[in-house]
Amino acid sequence: MAITVYSISGAPRAWRILLGLTFKGIDHNTILLEASKGEHKSPEYLDIHPRGTVPAMDVDGLILRDSIGILAWLDRQYLDRPLFGATPDEAALVWQITLESCDYFRAATDEILMPLLVEGKSVPKAGSVERIAMQTSADNLQKEYQWLENLLGENSFLAGDAPSAADAVCFPEIRLIERAIDTKYTDMKALDLASMAKRYPRLEAWKTRVSKLPSVDKTMPPHWAEST
Repeated sequence: MAITVYSISGAPRAWRILLGLTFKGIDHNTILLEASKGEHKSPEYLDIHPRGTVPAMDVDGLILRDSIGILAWLDRQYLDRPLFGATPDEAALVWQITLESCDYFRAATDEILMPLLVEGKSVPKAGSVERIAMQTSADNLQKEYQWLENLLGENSFLAGDAPSAADAVCFPEIRLIERAIDTKYTDMKALDLASMAKRYPRLEAWKTRVSKLPSVDKTMPPHWAEST
């Protein structure tokens, strides 16, 4: 069974799929589209994904879209190393964390990452309406980090002792925030977001643990290595 994932370097939803495949030890190919060249909007790719977004996954001609749907398909197709738990209770917990993360954690990170990393903007002037709005977003992000910190407890991973879909969803967001700290430190410090590793030690240990899993390093955005 030949699996090809269409991705954009650093795109969190596509990164989820690469992690899910990696957690389950499934061989796959990756085609990186260059957003700067509009390759995700090309007629060829729109035939694969009419919305012109990533991810898309081609499995012997079967085209799958939507990151969570793809992770669920992988779990039904490949039963080893389940991404959504092995029991009803485990499945409920993983789905709950996964969907809450998609709804709330992703929204919180996006409100920071979109202006700073994607649009290349700086933090607005102190006291401005825009700055107050961005600080509110930063405060919301802190709340989501604290939620994950509490959720981890003594667990190795977000939903227990093995990596799951919840980890595949949250890991890209954490690494992207870390990327923003590395590349936009002054802005992140102004928003009180520059010391996340010290403030949330369980999450930092979890991030390191996931990073050290076999082949996870191969899922990292290629353009990050090119820019160092």
